[in-house]
Amino acid sequence: MGDNMRWRTISALAVMMLLAASPALAQGAAQASTGPFESLRGSWTGSGVVSMKDGARERVRCKATYDVDGGGSKVSQELRCASDAYKFDMNSSVVQIGGTLSGIWSESTNRLAGKITGRATEGGQIDIRAEGDTFTALLAVKTRGDHQTVLMQSPGSKVSEVSITLSRSK
Repeated sequence: MGDNMRWRTISALAVMMLLAASPALAQGAAQASTGPFESLRGSWTGSGVVSMKDGARERVRCKATYDVDGGGSKVSQELRCASDAYKFDMNSSVVQIGGTLSGIWSESTNRLAGKITGRATEGGQIDIRAEGDTFTALLAVKTRGDHQTVLMQSPGSKVSEVSITLSRSK
C-alpha cells in the first residue's frame, strides 16, 4: 500500500475511532440531567482489524481520551492509534443538538481534516457519515456498558471494513 493510500486508511480509521464516542447519543433520552457524552469521560483502549479490499488484514491498537463539557452535550477527543505499519494522532470536537450529531476532526501529522454528521436510532445504534477530502465512511456504533463496538465501511476505498472494540480504562 502506498503512503498516500496508507494515510487515507489512517484518516478513515481515525474518523471511525472518533465516532466511537457517539454511542452515548442513544442514551441521551434516559439522561435528562446530563448530555449524551457524559458517560464517555476519561480514557478508553481497544483493538481491532482493518480489512482491505484485496483481502489483506492488519491489527490495530488504539487509546482515546474524552473531555466532556456543556452538560455532557459536547466532547473533545484525543486519539492515538498504531499498528505494525503506522501511527497517527487525531483531535476532534463533536456536539449533539437534539437528535443530531455534528463535528469536525483533524489529524495533525498529515494535515488531514473532515466533518461528521449523524443521528442516533432506536436500540442504542448510531449511524454516521464521515467525510474528508479523499474519502467517505459509513459507520455503525453500539455501546453496552463499558464496551463499544464500531463497524466502518468505506465505499470505493481500498479499506473495505474496520472493526474495533473499545473498553473503558480502569
